[in-house]
Amino acid sequence: MYKKGFTLVELLVVIAIIGVLSTLAVVALNNAREKSRDAKRVSDIKQIQTALELYFTDKNTYPAGTDLVLGDATAEALSGGGFTATAGVSETTYMGKVPTNPTPGGVDYAYTQTSSGVSYEIVFSLEGQTGSLLLGTHTASPSGIQ
Repeated sequence: MYKKGFTLVELLVVIAIIGVLSTLAVVALNNAREKSRDAKRVSDIKQIQTALELYFTDKNTYPAGTDLVLGDATAEALSGGGFTATAGVSETTYMGKVPTNPTPGGVDYAYTQTSSGVSYEIVFSLEGQTGSLLLGTHTASPSGIQ
């Protein structure tokens, strides 16, 4: 007469299969999170570039600054006075809240005015390939993102 139930080997096989499937799910989730953060970084940089072009159209120069950490306490907004701690009340506001890197402890967006105000560079990093942009450090300027 046979007893109903599972053998130890059957239970171990099922547990092993569940372990493999959960590991694959975690790896896929981490990869999706990385791609999501990179997509946000590229989107943030494009939004900042649009605000900078609007600023340039009005002022005929880009905001002053060297190695400004965008989104920190001194560059939270972009208004008629350039990057400031808060948006100017009586000035045109080009970007009320300048975005920051979505990963805590990641490489910040660094802004530098170049060529006596007729150009700029924003340095940022990606965790993986996003479109034609590869993993690593990139520079955004009026001519695009390299």
